[in-house]
Amino acid sequence: MTISRRYLIKAGLAAGTALSMPSIVRAQTSPDDARTVRMVMSDITVFDPILSTADITRMHGFAIYDTLFALDSKGVPQPQMVDKWAVSDDKKTYTFQLRDGLTFHDGSPVTAADCVASIRRWGQVDAGGKLIMARAKDISEKDEKTFAIALKEPLGVLVDAMAAAVIFLPIMRKKDAGRPATEQVTSNIGSGPFKFNEALAKPGASFTYDRNENYVPRQEPADGFAGGKIVKVDRAVWQVISDQQTALAALQAGEVDFVLAPPADLYPVIESDPNLELQVLSKGGSTLAVRMNFLQPPFDNVKARQAMLHLIDQEAFMRVMFPDPRYTQTVSSIFGNDTPYSNDENTGWFKKGGDPDKAKQLFQEAGYAGEKIIILEPTDWPEASNASQLLADTLRKIGCNVELASMSWSELATRRANKGPIEHGGWNIFISDYSVSNPISSAFLLANGDQAWFGWPKNDEYEALRAKWPDVDTQERQVLARKMQGLWWDFVGSVLLGRAVQPTAHRKALTGLLEVPGAYGFPMWNMQKASA
Repeated sequence: MTISRRYLIKAGLAAGTALSMPSIVRAQTSPDDARTVRMVMSDITVFDPILSTADITRMHGFAIYDTLFALDSKGVPQPQMVDKWAVSDDKKTYTFQLRDGLTFHDGSPVTAADCVASIRRWGQVDAGGKLIMARAKDISEKDEKTFAIALKEPLGVLVDAMAAAVIFLPIMRKKDAGRPATEQVTSNIGSGPFKFNEALAKPGASFTYDRNENYVPRQEPADGFAGGKIVKVDRAVWQVISDQQTALAALQAGEVDFVLAPPADLYPVIESDPNLELQVLSKGGSTLAVRMNFLQPPFDNVKARQAMLHLIDQEAFMRVMFPDPRYTQTVSSIFGNDTPYSNDENTGWFKKGGDPDKAKQLFQEAGYAGEKIIILEPTDWPEASNASQLLADTLRKIGCNVELASMSWSELATRRANKGPIEHGGWNIFISDYSVSNPISSAFLLANGDQAWFGWPKNDEYEALRAKWPDVDTQERQVLARKMQGLWWDFVGSVLLGRAVQPTAHRKALTGLLEVPGAYGFPMWNMQKASA
């Protein structure tokens, strides 16, 4: 029997044995280490939250930028940078006044002009932002602290769109927000509770965030992403440790305080350690899904996409991604299992074990003749890596020619933007996740071709229904949801793998971690170390 390194580490940790491996971060400790939190996170290659929906980019953005509105722990929008706001009697003009004390990290004041420029840039890429821009007659500053959005027609979801966006609305300096939405802002200067320490940035190794001593928090208690953003440590250091066992060893040794996404097979080890705990911070969880490239064969053919729908055995995928059933569910509705819009329309394909024979038949009807299918496999996201490997094996069993392209998530986040054929660096499949919300703010639920999220699904009939969503009440939206889902499972905008919540791991001495709705990372304010 061959004993793997993972087995040895698990056995050693479970027995409380100190591991004989080089220190990861001990050399970097200092006398003020009690006020420094060291966190194992992913590498960052895109820093601009307008350019990427990657969780790590969002968390970076939440640290250094502030927002006009934010969601509390119940998912309700609350004012953040905004002090007062009002809507005109005809519901067509929204006026916003900024609160006092808002300054950028370079010392300049946050003005209404910065907000206007930031909204306009965000409105080019976010689904809800695009809706606002389409309805807007004018967006303009009234004075240094006041701006207004004048609409052609009422839009009751305007504040919700600004607060609950997948591509969140970061308020940047006007000179940064004036850049095209396709061009990355690289200054990393916001007005948020943390400052990005450029001097200590070591791409691929670590990133450092310092407390913004000039930040003026709101008076309300911290609640989800809303309330008072009070930073209770001096510094947060994000360590990039790609080897999960090494990361866990560092956590046990006290060399790091937090691991964002520990692998599921090590949960028992973490729970057996009296100094560690698992905690679900993103309470809404996420729906895992296969995203296919509509622009390239074989998935430019609807029959091939329908084949994928019948191929997937969700329970099998959940077992390899999250072996602990406490954290998973199967799901057949694009609106999730427990939302007002969950429904069972057109879900006859859902079957325990899947239907490989039906999938093989549909690939044949699509004219598939053994062309290579490229699956992008993120090696530093263990759950998606395991699912990618299972998907490759499952496709091979029905005669498909599959190749796994292994890379870091940051590399994947760059490559998935390539719309070209695989011989020019393109792709066919990658696995991602989304937090169930509504089809206006969720980029995952768009089907407007080139303007859609990666994979670029297109269905005009579905989009016509989606366009009605902002202007109808909950009951009418439930009717729309059934019609939209019926179409979605016909043209197959994605294929679901199941729903999961991902616990983080941290030392018990690290407290104050905030629980948030959705599944897009968490804020770093409010956390503190017991010895601090």
